[in-house]
Parts: sequence; structure tokens; C-alpha cells
Amino acid sequence: MVSTIFLILTIILSSSSAGATSRGDLFETSATEEHEQWMARFHRVYSSESEKRSRFEIFKKNLEFVRSFNMKKNRTYEMGVNEFSDLTDEEFRATYTGLVIPEGMTGNLTFESSKSVPFRYGDSDAAESMDWRNEGAVTPVKNQGSCGACWAFAAVAAVEGLTKIKTGKILTLSEQQLVDCNTLTNGCLGGLAAKAYEYIIKNQGITTEQNYPYQASQKSCPSATQSGYFAAATISGYEAVPANNEDALLKAVSQQPVSVRIEGSGDAFRHYLNGIFNGGCGTDLHHAVTIVGYGMSVEGTKYWVVKNSWGETWGEGGYMRIKRDVDAPQGMCGLAMAPTYPLG
Repeated sequence: MVSTIFLILTIILSSSSAGATSRGDLFETSATEEHEQWMARFHRVYSSESEKRSRFEIFKKNLEFVRSFNMKKNRTYEMGVNEFSDLTDEEFRATYTGLVIPEGMTGNLTFESSKSVPFRYGDSDAAESMDWRNEGAVTPVKNQGSCGACWAFAAVAAVEGLTKIKTGKILTLSEQQLVDCNTLTNGCLGGLAAKAYEYIIKNQGITTEQNYPYQASQKSCPSATQSGYFAAATISGYEAVPANNEDALLKAVSQQPVSVRIEGSGDAFRHYLNGIFNGGCGTDLHHAVTIVGYGMSVEGTKYWVVKNSWGETWGEGGYMRIKRDVDAPQGMCGLAMAPTYPLG
């Protein structure tokens, strides 16, 4: 009798172990196939088999994270593998963000062109929804590549929007000019959107992308006699939205696109695919993006529309909808902590 029970238990345990092994093997096979498809999609080529193996292990971990999250109920957004899925979060943050706060500058920034002036949009009435894309004030999504120039893209998108509002013309402006020529920042090693505004003011304008195309690396700034570029758009100054105030930010975005600082890493943010993002981030600000609108879903969830600079394969064609009116005054991922906008 005892031996019979022992035999039955052995069979059950063996069967359970075999099932777990089978599931593990199935995931390994599926991940291998998906990694090969992913490599083809994003034209990824590794220098050696050992690098491919190590990158596959990272990809597999990210794939498991994405699949696990997407199986949850009551989620407001979906994740997906993308061109960043063979990177660790540390690698990603070091390469694809780029917001750098100068040493000694902490808390609410005091901007040179925003000295103790009342918030100009304080008495504005904000519409229930706004999308500057529908107004023709947003250029196509761009890609900063492996250059930490998010600060330039966030500022340029805001200036492009203001230029359309001010002149009726939409121009695609040059981030590369800011990367090469703005001595107030560190080019591909990071900077602040506010410092981009200061350069544009001091330089009496910024040229077009066509005239000074993006290279995803820092080059020498041409002299005035060598460059041949012209100032296609100008600004007269810039201001800060009152910090940690989503109501004030709403009023500003109702009038023009606004540059914001954000915590733009973490596995969830990096793998965002669609829906309204509502978590997986803090307030360690190291990325810059541009808010180009806001609205509310049919379920009643309020959101911001964020234009990013990671290309059109990330998120909703390069955009993210991120939850608005959260409990924390800093906003989701800290986006309400230090918004700025250019002046015409």
C-alpha cells in the first residue's frame, strides 16, 4: 500500500516537473523566434555570437515583462517590444534620454527670461480638449537616436508650434543647430530646453531642418560666413508654467505646445505601446518631451498627449497618452514640475 502511494506521488511530481519544463522550453523557443523577427524588423546586427546571446537574454527578460503585464486585468495601457528591447534600463537611460540639470540648479528653476512675471495664461479658459496636431502645429515625430539631445527636440517642437500659431506656417526646425552651436548645453551629452530657448533668443532665430539636417551626433558649429543658414523662426523669450500645478499646465497647453521634463525610463515607460500610461515611473527627471494636447477617454480618464523623440515605432506612432490630474501635484512621471514655453 505504502509503495503504491509512493509510486503515484512520484508520477504526479514527475508529470508536474515535466509540465513546467515544457512551458519553459516553449517560452524559450517562442522568445528565440520573436528575437529573430525583432532583429529583422529593426535591422539589428550583432558583432559576435556571444553578444547576440547576451542581448537575447536581456530581450527575453523584457519580453517576459511585457507579456506578463499585458495579461493583467483592468490596465489602461498596453506594452510591446520595440527597438529598445535588447537594452537594460540603465543602458537605455544613458543613451536615449539626455536631460541634464546644471550643477547647483535644483528645485524650481529661475529662468533668465522668466523673471517674476505673472503667469500669462492664468486667466485663460481651457477647452475640454485640445490637440495641436489637429491644428497643423505639430511636425512629424522625429528620432534623436543615440544622441542625448531630448532637450533640443522638446524645445524645437514647442517653437515649431508657436511659429505655426503666430505666422500660420508650419516649419520643421533644426535640432542639429542647437546640438552643434549651443554652448549653454552639452550637445549629445544633455541639456535643458530652457537653454535651447536662450540660444534661439541670443542667436536671433533658428534655421530649418532642411537647411541644417539632424546627424544624431555633435559636429562643429559652422561660422556665420561658412554656414549659409538663415533664421527661419524667432522667439522673443520664454516663461515657466507655475510648478507642480496641472491646472496651470492645462491652461498653457490650451494656448500652445509646452516643453516638460519627465522621468522617461523604466521598463514600463520604455515599452509603452498604446493606451493611457498611468504608472511605473517616479520624479527623477532625466528626459524632455513636448505636451501637444490633452483630452479624456470614453471611460472618463483624463490624459495629456506627449510628443516624444524616439521615432514613430515607439508608442502611439511616437506619441504617448499619459494620465492627467493625478493625486501627486508633480503630475505623472513628474511632468508638471518644470514646464516651459517660448514666447512670440
